[in-house]
Amino acid sequence: MKKIFRFLSFSILMASLLAIYSCSEEFLTKEPPGVAAGSVIQTPAGIEALIIGVYERMQNANQSMFGAAMTSDWTYSGGCSDDAYKGTDVGDQSNFNLLERYEALPNNPYLENRWNACYDGVARANVALTFLWETQKGNSKLTDARAKQAEAELKFLRAWFHFQANKIFEKIPYIKTPTELGDVKPEEVQNTDPGWTGIEEDLQYAITNLGTAKYNNEKGRPTKYSAEAVLAQAHMYQKDYTAAKPLLDDIINNGGFSLAPEYMHNFDMTHENNSESIFELQCSTTATAHSAVNGSGCNFHQKGLASCGGWGFYSPSLNLFEAFQTTAEGLPQLNPALRDHLATDMGVGSGVDFTPTDHTMDPRVDFIIARRGVDFLGWGIHPGNDWIREQSNGGPFMTKIFMHRKDEQSLNLYQTGFYNGKNYRTYRYASILLWRAECAVVDNDLELARTYVNMIRNRAKTSTPVMGFCSSTKNLGSNPDVDPTKPAANYKIEPYPGPGLYPFDTKENALKAVQEETRLEFACQNHRFFDLRRWGILATTLNAYIAHDLTFRGFMKDAVFNADQDDYWPLPQTQIDLQKGILTQDPGY
Repeated sequence: MKKIFRFLSFSILMASLLAIYSCSEEFLTKEPPGVAAGSVIQTPAGIEALIIGVYERMQNANQSMFGAAMTSDWTYSGGCSDDAYKGTDVGDQSNFNLLERYEALPNNPYLENRWNACYDGVARANVALTFLWETQKGNSKLTDARAKQAEAELKFLRAWFHFQANKIFEKIPYIKTPTELGDVKPEEVQNTDPGWTGIEEDLQYAITNLGTAKYNNEKGRPTKYSAEAVLAQAHMYQKDYTAAKPLLDDIINNGGFSLAPEYMHNFDMTHENNSESIFELQCSTTATAHSAVNGSGCNFHQKGLASCGGWGFYSPSLNLFEAFQTTAEGLPQLNPALRDHLATDMGVGSGVDFTPTDHTMDPRVDFIIARRGVDFLGWGIHPGNDWIREQSNGGPFMTKIFMHRKDEQSLNLYQTGFYNGKNYRTYRYASILLWRAECAVVDNDLELARTYVNMIRNRAKTSTPVMGFCSSTKNLGSNPDVDPTKPAANYKIEPYPGPGLYPFDTKENALKAVQEETRLEFACQNHRFFDLRRWGILATTLNAYIAHDLTFRGFMKDAVFNADQDDYWPLPQTQIDLQKGILTQDPGY
């Protein structure tokens, strides 16, 4: 038991602190002070507390908000793709620079952070499973129904933590409990494959044993549909569309989910756990603690009214900004080579006149990207350079999705500060629709694919756009001339026409449309790099991005994305050294 509890870095259901008795027989029978006693843990309340401790690792901001980047995946999915730059200044977090330039080596501490975060979560899940099974052998046990459900929750979480490792490292050890491993010790499990078998088995157990409603009506719990969503994603990553399709159809037809009426409802604090949320990380702040998602404080503005002590990380790229432009028909330009160059205030001081682009734009651009001349979540019209930490390095944009609106400030008990209590929608219904559209393209059912894509586009079209047209962008910090009755920019978005019309006229064109819609809908969220990899277009897309970005800033000079090496990151050398002969390094490194 002592060995097991070394894995537990959290304190839950602590046994009452016991006085230290010296030189007495009673001392020999007392639990050590400040230790969670086995007699306390092996109870229904104790097991429930252990389960909560596993959920806490999904947030994992305290261990490493950069290298671990759990749940939001902002470092690896966004910062290492064409969606975003590291931001901040050139010397800050130099290990991030190496990831962003595809030059990370096994000694990069970010990789150790990610590995530790994933397997800390796995260890907690396995400890909780072991205690659950031991508890069920005793007199103080959970009901049989709750025990099954608890095991399903823990296996859902165990699969999710392994999946988070799988996204970064090409081959991983799938660690189960000593009971399940039998003669093989956990530290002897080799990384011979990506872990798909273990992920799928654990998720299938969760699907079978979780209900369609959340346990105890607690919002952060998974349901059968949550497990189906994660398993469907695992199948999509393996291009097993046949296996993914029935899972997606069950969520669509039976899950009771729907797109939130407003796109912004997926990012604010007022509409958390809405009809679109399939699995959502629950976050909060108090006067003394926080459970904010990693990426919150470090990705806030460092300067300006809404700085909240942020560090200015995570700047959307020019490539992403220009992807939000639309044609005269309100459709995306699917060929990047044909996109217009859009005016930005790169290198333009906030006191200098600047005319923002009047190009037609997808309205989602200003829910995701903070830019000059557009309201920043009620904190004021963004003045550009005066709010950017180092524009020459990180560009003129910042993200909005981690920051709270000004009118939501009272929802944070900190009121001001580095963190907020905004939830993170880990899985939402829009992904299910787009994955199902992708499956339909593979089946050559292009009309069904168009239907699902247009559901996403129509929601964006009917969402209330960012309002407040700013007629002058000079000296915005003083007294900007803003018309609150007009949209902030020239927004135009329409659904794809059809049936049988471009781009849903051929499988190749339709797939590009689905892929582009996925990028626009989930910009700067937890998809992009991994989507490019599973689509098989990672190297071509990122090398084209590098060439495009060099026309804008110099950071990527001489960077090259190597398709044979850079699709995954190397295992941390520290772990290879600890488990010599057990773990093998990615041959690309």
